[in-house]
Amino acid sequence: MSEAAILAASSLSVNLGNRGVLSDISLTLSSKHLVALVGPNGAGKTTLLRALAGLLPSEGTIEVCGDPLTSLALQERARRFAYLPQGHQVHWPLPVKDIVALGRYPHGAVDPARLTAKDAAAVMRAMQATDVVALSDRRVTELSGGERSRVALARVLAVEAPVLLADEPTASLDPRYQIEVMTNLRTAADNGTLVIVVTHDLGLAARFADTVLVLSDGCLASQGPPADALSEKIVADVFRVRTYRADYERETIIVPWAEA
Repeated sequence: MSEAAILAASSLSVNLGNRGVLSDISLTLSSKHLVALVGPNGAGKTTLLRALAGLLPSEGTIEVCGDPLTSLALQERARRFAYLPQGHQVHWPLPVKDIVALGRYPHGAVDPARLTAKDAAAVMRAMQATDVVALSDRRVTELSGGERSRVALARVLAVEAPVLLADEPTASLDPRYQIEVMTNLRTAADNGTLVIVVTHDLGLAARFADTVLVLSDGCLASQGPPADALSEKIVADVFRVRTYRADYERETIIVPWAEA
């Protein structure tokens, strides 16, 4: 793995049951990057995200911060990967500050009421970054969907891991909160984190990502800067659609427009 790389995979494959879900995936990703992982339904996006964090058995090699993933104890893996799964549902009526404090669990903070100064500072930074400080004492089950999404993001930011994995964090959110979540993730990347986001929104991927990975039938069909990875040919071949493309305020716009 190169000096600048934070996460690398070589010949990564995953079989679930008797079915091959991922085949021969190789990639090298650096810190301070937001990577969008896109592809049709069933392409293997969530599987790849989970495999990279060691949450699924896989073949091939994975390195994080220069160390083989297989050499790391579970707690050390939890310190290196912050993982936001789909849905981010919370069923316990806990205060927001306690939910965010769960992000410090990999660092040994087992009781949100007894945080060290270092852990408390990390929790506060995460809450400030996602603008949920004012919600600190409210029960998370009483919040709106947009507010809960910000709290869930604050929890993973509180881990302060070098790699943040987010699986469809903008799903079911209105446009304002979609932009807010992606802006927060972009900021985390700019501050030094490698952020990998699964999304179905090609427009958000093109606007916010440095790198786009396109999965198709368990294989990496394309990777690179958004304009290259989401070329008209790739989008037509993989997604079977034509797109409208433009630039606005120096940002790329890609909108699925019609069947290819």
